[in-house]
Amino acid sequence: MAVYTLPELPYDYAALAPVISPEIIELHHDKHHAAYVKGANDTLEQLAEARDKESWGSINGLEKNLAFHLSGHILHSIYWHNMTGQGGGEPLGKDGVGELADAITESFGSFQNFKTQLTKASATTQGSGWGVLAYEPLSGRLIVEQIYDHQGNVGQGSTPVLVFDAWEHAFYLQYKNQKVDFIEAMWQVVNWQDVAKRYAAAKERGDAMLLPQH
Repeated sequence: MAVYTLPELPYDYAALAPVISPEIIELHHDKHHAAYVKGANDTLEQLAEARDKESWGSINGLEKNLAFHLSGHILHSIYWHNMTGQGGGEPLGKDGVGELADAITESFGSFQNFKTQLTKASATTQGSGWGVLAYEPLSGRLIVEQIYDHQGNVGQGSTPVLVFDAWEHAFYLQYKNQKVDFIEAMWQVVNWQDVAKRYAAAKERGDAMLLPQH
């Protein structure tokens, strides 16, 4: 039985146009994201078979595959909800996301500083990857992470709250090789309400799972 399932999109394929075309959304969700879900489930089955047969010759590859596909599934599941056709702008207190706005200013100095850092981190990923705003529980700060593939270069306890997909399949049909143009356009569809909810949940969870228990 499958452990992971492909979530439905929270909007139709055309909802993010003209920033992201309906064709890209359909291919990205129905094909690419679905492939990560299948990959994670297939790898779990292969690991179960390895345990049953006590055959561990491929353990390194299987563990890497699980991290890759599972992380791809998780990041894409966040990505779809991080966007809305009625989004964009800057998080403001009058919109009910003042706690997030204050945290961004405290962690980066200003919203513009944060926007520039996340844009640069996303647009300069080497090969395939993501730019991510994450809550880092040991410091209680928001940090920007530049993730290679789906799983590399990540602080282990950090929780992603806003993710920019910088893989070519996220933009190439529309933006060709102009990754930076796609990343800059992404700011027009950010769903700050969703980001604020994720930040609040991550902050509430805190560092209880990381620090030594007494």
